[in-house]
Order: sequence, then C-alpha cells, then structure tokens
Amino acid sequence: MELGIIGLGKMGGNMAERLRRGGHTIVGYDRDPGISDVGSLKELIERLSPPRAVWVMVPAGKPTADTVHRLGELLQPGDIVVDGGNSHYVDDQKHGEELAAKGIGFVDCGVSGGVWGLQNGYALMVGGDDENVERLMPIFETLKPEGESGFVHSGRIGAGHFVKMVHNGIEYAMMQAFGEGYELIEASDVVTNVPETFRSWQEGTVIRSWLLDLMNRALADDPELEGIRGYANDSGEGRWTVQAAVDHGVPLPAITASLFARFSSRQDDSPAMKVVAALRNQFGGHGVETAQGADSPGADVTPPQL
Repeated sequence: MELGIIGLGKMGGNMAERLRRGGHTIVGYDRDPGISDVGSLKELIERLSPPRAVWVMVPAGKPTADTVHRLGELLQPGDIVVDGGNSHYVDDQKHGEELAAKGIGFVDCGVSGGVWGLQNGYALMVGGDDENVERLMPIFETLKPEGESGFVHSGRIGAGHFVKMVHNGIEYAMMQAFGEGYELIEASDVVTNVPETFRSWQEGTVIRSWLLDLMNRALADDPELEGIRGYANDSGEGRWTVQAAVDHGVPLPAITASLFARFSSRQDDSPAMKVVAALRNQFGGHGVETAQGADSPGADVTPPQL
C-alpha cells in the first residue's frame, strides 16, 4: 500500500521504517525538515494516489485535533485518516463525525510496542467501520508481530483507543507492583542479593513477563538504581482509565492506586518509583530524571536478547 505518516518521532519513525521494510510505499511528514520526506501536509497529500490513507502519529489533544481538521480540508471523499497516537476515545468520536461529514473515513488505532516495535512488531487495537479496517489490513499485518496475535478490531470508532487506555492502566498497576516488591525486598535485612532475586524469577514463575525482563535489564545497568530519581510522569491514559471507571461505576483499586503513586513520586524519591521510572525508560524510551550527581543509565535502548 501507499501510506502517508504524519509525525516521525520515536514511534512514528520506527513504524514508517517497518512498513518500508515490508514493501509499502511510505511518505512521511514531520516538523523537523531533517527527517521529513515533504515540506508540508499539502505536499504529503499531493504525493499520495487516491484513495489515500494517512496515519497520524502526533501528541494527543490539540496537536491531533488540529492535524485531523487540516486533513479534512485537504483530503477527498473516499480517503481514510488513522489516528495512531494516544488520543482519548471521546475525541475519536468527534473526529470521526467531522470527517464523515466530508466523506472521509476515520479509524483509531491504539499502538503498543514502544521503541522495540521496529524489531518485534506492534500490538494494534483498532476501532472503526469494517470496510475501512479491512482496507487497511495490509498495513496492520506488516506492523503487528508475526503470528495470529497482536491485532484486534475492537469495535466502532473509539474502541481502539478505549482498550489501549485500559491496557495502559493495567501497565501502570503491573509496574507499580514490581516497584513495591522491589522496595520491600530492598528494605529487608535478610536479602543480600536483590538483582539476582529478580533475575531468578524470569523462568518458571507466574510473574515472568516482558516487564520483568526489562526490569532485570535496568538492574543490570544500575543494580542499586542510584542513577535514577524516583519520579514518574503519567502520559494521560491512566487518568482517563480511572475517569472511565467512575463513569461506568467499575471499581479499579489497583490501577487507581498506581496512578496516585505516580503523583506521590513527584514529592518523594522512593525506590519503588525508581523501578517504575526505569521500566518506562526501558520499554518506551521515556526520559528519566537522573539522581543528583549521577549520569543517566537509560540512554542505551538497544533491544535485549529475550
């Protein structure tokens, strides 16, 4: 297929490269002229043959809304816009209605895989009409991991970002559990080898996981996590998950507590939040705040041999 990609950052740039390796024709636009294939959105649209497909990978909120609105002015009936960022599912519904009024299709796609997606593939959670999703399947097939899993058409517009939002809420709780377990073990006066304890859990235990593998990678780089400040941002999905739980009357005590723990991390430099910060850096390349007087251990994000 031909596909335009808007936003060639850590995720968008790697996705464009994976698609090119898969034989697709990709035209990329970014505000950074050093990595952009074209000089404007207008030129991007002119380079694509109708019916066009354009994938948006820019920050959620106003940047995405402005981009979708501009595409609505440039595209033609029969074209499709994919929002692959971390938009709120309510915004998807608004964007879908705006574009549908002009005969332009809209698909929302929650993407997980972080900086490892180029090598390992991306998990894709998609919302939209059957016809539009089916048309984009060659793209989805190339982006997702090999095998039968890694892709789901979750439902109508907004469904993809809704399930990605919940996915990230679960991720918050899992990372928090690892962080709290680490802090308790570290505080014990009977455990003398904390990193080796976590490495021993990589095989044969019920908590073995990719996050545990990444935690062990972080501990190998910095066994005491001395170079990382226990400060963890939240990118929005955790808050939206808790808000959706309130809206639907669904109790989410673990996810809610993990979100509040991130708020606490901005006041205290706790060992648990050092683990959460290290994990976010390992799987997504998210920046970490270094401890005073220390170099950052998280600059190297070469995929581990798992």
